[in-house]
Amino acid sequence: MDADRRKWNRRYASAPSYLGGAAAQFLRRQLATLQRLAPGQRALDVACGEGRNAVFLAQNGFRVTGVDISDIGIAKAERLALAQGLAVEFRCIDLEGYQITEQYDVIVNCNFLLRDLIPTEVKALTPRGLLLFDTLLASPQLLSAHNPDYLLRQGELGKIFRQFAGDILCSEESTAGETPTARLLFRKQLTPEFRNY
Repeated sequence: MDADRRKWNRRYASAPSYLGGAAAQFLRRQLATLQRLAPGQRALDVACGEGRNAVFLAQNGFRVTGVDISDIGIAKAERLALAQGLAVEFRCIDLEGYQITEQYDVIVNCNFLLRDLIPTEVKALTPRGLLLFDTLLASPQLLSAHNPDYLLRQGELGKIFRQFAGDILCSEESTAGETPTARLLFRKQLTPEFRNY
């Protein structure tokens, strides 16, 4: 826990905006779908970092909670929200073994992979709630610099989400460029039962 916090604190302290100021591209592309289909406006940004996605959601009408292990990231996120005049709740939390105890209409998980947390995220969705997932895909260039435990394998994201009762509304993988990614938008079914969980 402390090693992860120190690692991310170093990264977030290294630049004014470590991942850039704009919200994740996939989140921006799916915003209209989230606004149209979400059963309510309560949103959770998992591993929110410096708050770019949480603030974007708040700018677009969602009541947002952002959680991250980095106290430096959380402090920067709070300043970003304050500068925009937005009320966003940020919490400094170690997500390893974390159980989400509240219900959310939208959950966003970008640039973060903790496979054991995914069932908890799905369980925390309200019926018909939406989970947007966008993270790194294993590739030769990334495997040389990243722990493979935190990289998705090709086809893995869809396989994970097919075990849950609901619909995959969008799924894509991009192997081009320096940062191959897998992206998915999942909608939980009306009854909260799991197929194989």
